[in-house]
Amino acid sequence: MNAIDISGLCKQFKGKKMTRVDALKNLDLQIVPGEVFGYLGPNGAGKSTTIKCLMGLIRPTAGTATIMGEPVGSVASRTKVGFLPENPAFYDYLSAEEYLRFVGKTFRMPEALLSRRTDETLKLLELWDARKRPMRGYSKGMVQRVGLAQTMIHDPDLYILDEPMSGLDPIGRALVKEIILDLKKRGKSVFFSTHITDDVEKVCDRVGVIVKGQLEALDSVENIVRKGIEGYIVQTRLGQGEHDSLKGFNITRRNETFVEYFVPVAGFNEFIALAGHHSVEVTLVETKRKDLESFFLEIVRKGNS
Repeated sequence: MNAIDISGLCKQFKGKKMTRVDALKNLDLQIVPGEVFGYLGPNGAGKSTTIKCLMGLIRPTAGTATIMGEPVGSVASRTKVGFLPENPAFYDYLSAEEYLRFVGKTFRMPEALLSRRTDETLKLLELWDARKRPMRGYSKGMVQRVGLAQTMIHDPDLYILDEPMSGLDPIGRALVKEIILDLKKRGKSVFFSTHITDDVEKVCDRVGVIVKGQLEALDSVENIVRKGIEGYIVQTRLGQGEHDSLKGFNITRRNETFVEYFVPVAGFNEFIALAGHHSVEVTLVETKRKDLESFFLEIVRKGNS
């Protein structure tokens, strides 16, 4: 049973002058248990629309979707998921502690368990010192962390997070990444949308890129990074006759001690063989690759063309 199973999902809206806007076009997507999945796309690509359909906040025009085997929109599906909306808003007069207890009671958590989970979650999200203050005095980053805390209070098996790093400072972003990786270690499934490729590259198993409502790419982060290898930066110690022995390769930097070459993937074995034959000392080899951002931008450009 998949954590999320989406088949042929479509969503149409009425635009200006009664035009039809296809926010989602025949989306097929499966998220397996224990997977961290990054849902990438530019603003307006359909990321939030997908999440709203999964959470039953809007009804799809066509297609089906299930959460942990339960149809989306059903009470059974909602008990199995922790959901963070894009712009969380809470009762200003409640404290973080009061709000988490309120959320826990909606899930009918036993009192002893709720008290323990509330304390653990507040400490984990670094909200303990502010737990009794009304949330109207919280910063945007603190509100975002309360939003994440309320997804975790009932310890669901699936987390659906819409832009979870939005509004967080670098320390907060690092904390959320650590939490997502810890959830993965515990066998939880995480589906989160973002347009920040660095977040995806560091924590995700797979990534999907959506452009204009259509899924344009779907692959593992490992495969994307491996396919993006352009060549190698090889540093050698400067020696007599070295330039002549390796003159077929492009020098990118040179000083009194080292020479640095860019070596294409196809020429790497030849370079190493020549260096060994002429007793050239190789002091450093670094992979030069396209990052996930380059992959993302290429897909977006193709989707917009």
